[in-house]
Amino acid sequence: MTPIDISYSEGNLTDYIYTDYDTYCEQTVQQTSKFLMALYIFIFLLGVAGNGLMITVLLRRRHLLRITEIYLLHLAVADLMLLFTLPFVVVENASGWLFGNSLCKLTGLVKSLSLICGSFLLACIGCDRYFAIVHAITSMQSRRRRTVHITCTFLWLVCLALSVPNVVFLTVKEENKTTLTCSFHQYDIHANNWVLTLRVLDHVCFFLPLAIMSYCYTAVVVTLFKSHKSQDKQGAIRLALLITLVFCFCWLPYNITLLIKTLADLKVTIVNNCDSYDQLLTAFYVTKSLGLSHCCLNPFLYAFVGVRFRNELIQLLCKLGCGRVCMPFIRVWGHSRPSFSDGATTTSTVVM
Repeated sequence: MTPIDISYSEGNLTDYIYTDYDTYCEQTVQQTSKFLMALYIFIFLLGVAGNGLMITVLLRRRHLLRITEIYLLHLAVADLMLLFTLPFVVVENASGWLFGNSLCKLTGLVKSLSLICGSFLLACIGCDRYFAIVHAITSMQSRRRRTVHITCTFLWLVCLALSVPNVVFLTVKEENKTTLTCSFHQYDIHANNWVLTLRVLDHVCFFLPLAIMSYCYTAVVVTLFKSHKSQDKQGAIRLALLITLVFCFCWLPYNITLLIKTLADLKVTIVNNCDSYDQLLTAFYVTKSLGLSHCCLNPFLYAFVGVRFRNELIQLLCKLGCGRVCMPFIRVWGHSRPSFSDGATTTSTVVM
């Protein structure tokens, strides 16, 4: 009996299932592929610009970073790492894998590491806002820069350990005797178990941070409702809700589709024909692209909404010779109120 293969190659958007009869149903999503590759390029350009600006602004005062800003810096690095794997996907989709076995393993490692770490950094930011606003007084001693650096280092190391098996199982193999692909090509029980583990990790890295964020931001909203500065708290409450809803909107469709796809691959859910599986694959890749777009939104959700960060960004752009372009933003943003993403400012302006 041939083991069921649940691997896939993201680059050429080809997926296949091995059955007990040693046959497979191969699907190639051609029209979706062209659209997704264009979308990947757009996500890459927008994400690199946004996260690059955020890192540049934060590093200009790296010795004066607030607690939340340290998490934001690590989040931007994780997002950039993920974004830099997208050009490899685009090239692989167009011409096959051209970069050798070592880069195949490295990109798989980086992609898994950045996705896992990015999700839990979002949860860390939610926890930090929870302690800074809900327990503003009692958390003053525990919320220290050194503690945050230790937390981030520990998080990176754990996520790296979870991602290392990609180096073992990812390989380059000839597909259809013409094209090389970078995927989990070993059809043994260990490779299949790791692919299943990866899918479980995908779900954990969504639902666990979502649960943490939902609890923390709900407590933040309740605390802000009890405060007396209604004008300030309205913007902070909207932002708390927006952060949770955007994370859910970007990643929930992918997790639902991934669960259905896994059940189909394991024959728990019966897919009657190749057309049905082709539609499932199309939904899988479209929803995954929606999830990847979240790394473009993080700079706008967490950094650009902060008054202090916006002012420093405007100063940076003006120094780069973009003064005329900056003037409309200076007029619009000059009357903005602080949001709860402004770090230490929040506790004094909104809560107390």
